[in-house]
Amino acid sequence: MTEHSYLIVLLPAFSFLMIVFFLRWKEKIASLFSIAMIVTSLIMSISVLFETIARNGEAYTASFTMAQLGSFKLQLGLLIDPLTAMMLVVVTAIGTCVEIYSIGYMKDDPRFSRFFAYLSLFLFSMLGLVVSDNFFMTFIFWELVGLTSYLLIGFWFEKKSAADACKKAFLTTRVGDLGFLVGLLLIMYYTGTFNYEEVFAKIGMDVFPPAMLTLAAIGVFCGAIGKSAQFPLHTWLPDAMEGPTPVSAIVHSATMVAAGVYLTARAMTVFVASADASFFVAVIGVVTSLLAATIALVQVDIKRILAYSTVSQLGYMIMALGLYGYDTANGHHSPGFYAGTFHLMTHAFFKSLLFMGAGSVIHAVHTNDIRDMGGLLKKMPITAPTFLIGSLSIAGFPLTSGFFSKDEIVAATFGHPVFTVLTLLIAFMTAFYMWRLCFLTFFGKPRDEHRYEHAHESPKTMAYPLIFLAFMAVFVGWTGIPALSHGFASFVFHAEPYHPHADWMNYIVSSIVGLSGIGLAWLMYYKRKIDPDKLAERFKPIYTLFWNKWYFDELYDIIIVKPILAIGRFFWSFDANVVDGAVNGTAKVTLLWADLKWWFDRWIVDGAVNGCGWIVRAFGSLLKYIQSGRMQFYGLFILFFIVAAGIYKFESAYLNGWIFTDFLEVTTLFVILIGFLSYFAKTIVPESTTKPKREE
Repeated sequence: MTEHSYLIVLLPAFSFLMIVFFLRWKEKIASLFSIAMIVTSLIMSISVLFETIARNGEAYTASFTMAQLGSFKLQLGLLIDPLTAMMLVVVTAIGTCVEIYSIGYMKDDPRFSRFFAYLSLFLFSMLGLVVSDNFFMTFIFWELVGLTSYLLIGFWFEKKSAADACKKAFLTTRVGDLGFLVGLLLIMYYTGTFNYEEVFAKIGMDVFPPAMLTLAAIGVFCGAIGKSAQFPLHTWLPDAMEGPTPVSAIVHSATMVAAGVYLTARAMTVFVASADASFFVAVIGVVTSLLAATIALVQVDIKRILAYSTVSQLGYMIMALGLYGYDTANGHHSPGFYAGTFHLMTHAFFKSLLFMGAGSVIHAVHTNDIRDMGGLLKKMPITAPTFLIGSLSIAGFPLTSGFFSKDEIVAATFGHPVFTVLTLLIAFMTAFYMWRLCFLTFFGKPRDEHRYEHAHESPKTMAYPLIFLAFMAVFVGWTGIPALSHGFASFVFHAEPYHPHADWMNYIVSSIVGLSGIGLAWLMYYKRKIDPDKLAERFKPIYTLFWNKWYFDELYDIIIVKPILAIGRFFWSFDANVVDGAVNGTAKVTLLWADLKWWFDRWIVDGAVNGCGWIVRAFGSLLKYIQSGRMQFYGLFILFFIVAAGIYKFESAYLNGWIFTDFLEVTTLFVILIGFLSYFAKTIVPESTTKPKREE
């Protein structure tokens, strides 16, 4: 099956094409066809995973060359190793649950078929990214993931908040992608290839200057900062919950946000070669996790709380990977790679469960505000227990999936006291805000009777995926139990866990931290022993800071958005007044010049031509009398000129040119002469009174 693993990627693409061109008018068939394709991909992914285990983790590769310039090749290829096999199963399993869940959630949506088409395209993009064997192909599917997330987050584009959210997600992740592109170009320049295996081998041969290697690694990580919503590009992910809840479930768990963590894990050889870049990764991860956890403490939108939880958990994974790279670069053993990728898998299941559970609650009470809920445990006998299981898992409750993966993350911080303390603090806050959500939503008395009375359990298509995911949220983490650590888990994540045997002290500390967070939430929001309102009033500056999300959106608005808008307005004004002014001014000058030329042509050129005609006509009017046809007149005319010539000769000979002194005088004399002769011809020699007859 492994040699046909490309079909795992192509089947969702085929589903997209079939829905768009043939099935979009048949909603039920479209949804079932999409589900059939992803289920087939899931079955094939499971088969590929077991075949990879049977090969003892040996990687399978296949590729073909798209273009070649000298020794440089652009290739499309597959890389099936344990990490890839695990991610294929996670993505297709979550995708299957989300698509089945969407049948009920999107039932009455007018763009039902389009939604399944977008989901199929989204899964195609993520699966293509997972199986890529080179950075070039990864970047192609990386951008496709960004495009499809834009389509899904803004699926309800008629809502301004959703339209703004999808634009924010798209533009913010583009910033990170620019850094990713710079990193890829540096890698290509120094290694001459994009292929993972070749790049990693050449990095081991020290072809990179240390500074350039650090820059390339940080550039690649910038892509992860954008996609996995790490500080300072974390602000887009909470807004992404404006899309339909199935979108939130798949984006926040196994696909888009997982892409950044997956990329960091896939390129870990690059980070291991640069201790500075690895430490940078770890710092960004822990800062992101801490910021998001503090913000989630005070939020009241059920999906927004889960969104900030996602940001925080992604920070956990990134931190663990960064510490692995830092410690390995300095010659120390660290379970960070194992912890980060293991938590990536467990988080995918319990976070998708939580988002789908939140969608089920919203579907029942028609509000996102947990302050308007309460007492839903009795009303929702499937959603409530499964949601509570997911909350226990993310809180690190013993024997749940989150307990084992978080335990490894805590172990990854050993040797770094600051990271250890912050990791435990974040774990405490996670347990607190998740169970704050649970107590306000499912326990106590209803705070809105009308909503409570109309609440109901979701349809089976929404409930069954919750049951499956709840099962996985508990048991998928059992692959990390020390007794099995030399088997499935350590094999899949291609690294040894920190504990070859149970570390009971670590287990106890992690359990105490998680249970303490749950206990504090129980005292405040269930037993009401501590008044949260009075506590918020007492620490109002801190509460306000967390409520306003550390003012990052406002800060970006001041530093980035408003200056860009101001620059845009300036260039618009420049374009309208200077560029358009120059164009319009040129047009006006051209029109004025045309008017001037028209006037000059009419009055000067045409005037000169018409004037010449008028002069000729005037002379003609005078000269026509000379051409009378009478011999007597011609004789008189000849005699007159003979006399004039004689006078001229006489004057020239004896009077020194006194009479005919210049041309003007001659001309004047000639005109007088013509006038005289004309008058003479008209008066002395009258015209014939006989007129020719007009021909009939």
